[in-house]
Amino acid sequence: MPDYKAQIRFSDSQIEMAHGAGGKASRRLIEGLIAPALGGPLLEALGDAALVEIAGARLAFTADSFVVKPLRFPGGSIGDLAVNGTVNDLAVSGAKPAALLVTLILEAGLSSEVLEVELRAIAAAARHAGVVVVGGDTKVVEHGMADGMYITTAGIGAVDPRATCSPKLVKPGDRILLSGPIGDHGITILLARGEIDLETDLRSDTRPVYPMIEALIGRVGSGVKWMRDPTRGGVASSLNELAADARVAIALFEETVPVREQVRGACEILGLEPMHIANEGQFLAVVAPECAEEALDAVRSVAGGEEAVFIGEVREAPARTVLSISAYGGTRVVDMLVGDPLPRIC
Repeated sequence: MPDYKAQIRFSDSQIEMAHGAGGKASRRLIEGLIAPALGGPLLEALGDAALVEIAGARLAFTADSFVVKPLRFPGGSIGDLAVNGTVNDLAVSGAKPAALLVTLILEAGLSSEVLEVELRAIAAAARHAGVVVVGGDTKVVEHGMADGMYITTAGIGAVDPRATCSPKLVKPGDRILLSGPIGDHGITILLARGEIDLETDLRSDTRPVYPMIEALIGRVGSGVKWMRDPTRGGVASSLNELAADARVAIALFEETVPVREQVRGACEILGLEPMHIANEGQFLAVVAPECAEEALDAVRSVAGGEEAVFIGEVREAPARTVLSISAYGGTRVVDMLVGDPLPRIC
């Protein structure tokens, strides 16, 4: 691993919820304990999917687990979330999702009707994403041990030969593209739990992003240098990881970051930063400046990508830092998520 990663030490005495929130604690757990114990050359990238070459074929392989509470929420459910989360990890790795393994952990006492509804949701989401479910596993645990059900999905896809994404390719002058409004999923889950009394028609943004990425890569190819779906930890954590890995600065133009009024209002009430809130149907991309407008046109040409915008640019300094610049020229540092303000959202 690079030297700066090797310096990280995991000294926490026990695992807390924050270690699964996608922010600083998650990064410290992975780089300070998990990766040193399990790591090899293929694990160094710590990307959304592992890229492996088998018999001449370049493949992306990934897995994700879903423990969202409640199981159903406006705009989706644990079933379609389990499909979309995994196919999106493949898509932002430059791969066309092809097949899934689905593992169910069911709690004794779970209604068969609830299970059947979620199986239908998995099947519908898989059809929509263009993938097939080819296997999996089922386990049942004691009542009170799994909040109804948990789902783990593993996915595989073939990497588009035109996709050459890596933080090592990111340079000052590159542009930061975002596919649409942020924070819808995390705030929707919060509202579905009744943790805040706010009248709104907000819905989760859970969806597959591959159609937009296919258009993007098809139009500008190697002009796409990096991609990530900003789930746990949100846009802020994803871009901080990029800034650290590429050893660059990211400048965000605050007024250009799309946030719905319902999300902004909930965040103001709760003292949350919208850029820390999880998304399940958006993606970030770094594109070369010479093909920036063509890249934006490509994403906007796909249904669901109409609200794509450029939200910032890559700069040389201060390295490993994300800065938000207001319309009045004020500047503030946007750090990775600290703690776990919204647990069990995916």
